[in-house]
Amino acid sequence: MRLGIILLAFTFGCIATAFIRVAPKNANADNGSSDVADVEEFSLSENQESTQEPQILDVVKHPFGETSDGRPVQKFICTNSQGYTLEMMDYGAAIVAMKVPGKDGEATVNVALNCNDMAGYSACSSFFGCTVGRYCNRIADGKFSIDGKEYALAKNGGPHHLHGGAAGFDKQVWSSEVIRTDDAVGVRFSLTSPDGDEGYPGEVKAVAEYTLDEKNQLKMVFTATTDSPTHVNLCNHNYWNIAGAGSGSVMDHELQLACEEVLECDETLIPTGKILKTQGDAFFDYSTAKPLSAGMKAAPSGANGYDHCFVVKRSAANELALIGSVRDPKSGRTMTVFTTQPGVQLYTANHFNGQPGSGGFEKHGAICFESQHYPDTPNHPDFPTTLLKPGQTMTHTTVHQFSYE
Repeated sequence: MRLGIILLAFTFGCIATAFIRVAPKNANADNGSSDVADVEEFSLSENQESTQEPQILDVVKHPFGETSDGRPVQKFICTNSQGYTLEMMDYGAAIVAMKVPGKDGEATVNVALNCNDMAGYSACSSFFGCTVGRYCNRIADGKFSIDGKEYALAKNGGPHHLHGGAAGFDKQVWSSEVIRTDDAVGVRFSLTSPDGDEGYPGEVKAVAEYTLDEKNQLKMVFTATTDSPTHVNLCNHNYWNIAGAGSGSVMDHELQLACEEVLECDETLIPTGKILKTQGDAFFDYSTAKPLSAGMKAAPSGANGYDHCFVVKRSAANELALIGSVRDPKSGRTMTVFTTQPGVQLYTANHFNGQPGSGGFEKHGAICFESQHYPDTPNHPDFPTTLLKPGQTMTHTTVHQFSYE
């Protein structure tokens, strides 16, 4: 019931304000692409640095150190009039923090896991908040074929290719432009990936737009074009702890999903091609809100948390559809997620161990909603395609809505 009310309110708000406007980019494109309305932009010059504190509905830029190989990194601080703050950096086109005011005057809480400085990010191998590409998730055996030609990718995830390879989009410094509209602020990050990058064919131009609006919505829009057929699957890899980053396990968080199907995977997390119904499965069925710990009681042998791709239920292609919501029962804080993507990888930080590689955070200290196409799609012709061709524009949108109950 709660999830239905949230969806109805969000849908009404979209219709009334035309906040999100999705329209086909290319009617002849066969990759399920869409486009969103243009936004007015305001660019800071390359040498311009702001030392001012952010104002209401504003963006300021600060230096944020250097990468391990000496590239300067900039941080962007976006605020709205409701007291929300979105912090991002151009390294990895990443979210650094999402600060949410407490209910009834309580202190502001950062609900996105992060590192304190660039030294921490350099030591971290967990993709905190970054834009993952060219291909998020796994590609089996690090290879795929296009038009009969096989391409070999880095095997950086055991026997498989993971999150774009050894030096994917998360390890690049992106170009940046500040976005300002009447009711939203943010940053448009851009990156050109050359032909042969990490083994992928074709030059790809990728754009990741992150905005915070006056409705307390974090909106992510990813687009990509190519000059040669290639596979692209972009997503954001934020780790969320709705009680506050570093506050402990999220196993008491209440999860509710609108997803009625989940991909079956083998022991190395590669899809078998079979899609399972979640209804009646105590581990996968979150049609009614329940704590993550309740689902974990029914975890199959070998599963130490969630790392599974759920199918997003939608009535039309490119529809901004509901994934679900996660709620901290102590604060009543809720995050509801919508996407145009066909799937979402639900991940509960199963590998965290308190070491620098996991940012010092402990196991199950966060939950990820990685909205994306399915894992290993290039090797599964029956899955919604990730093949991008010249003349097409891949576009996908994900929205995180913050509220209290």
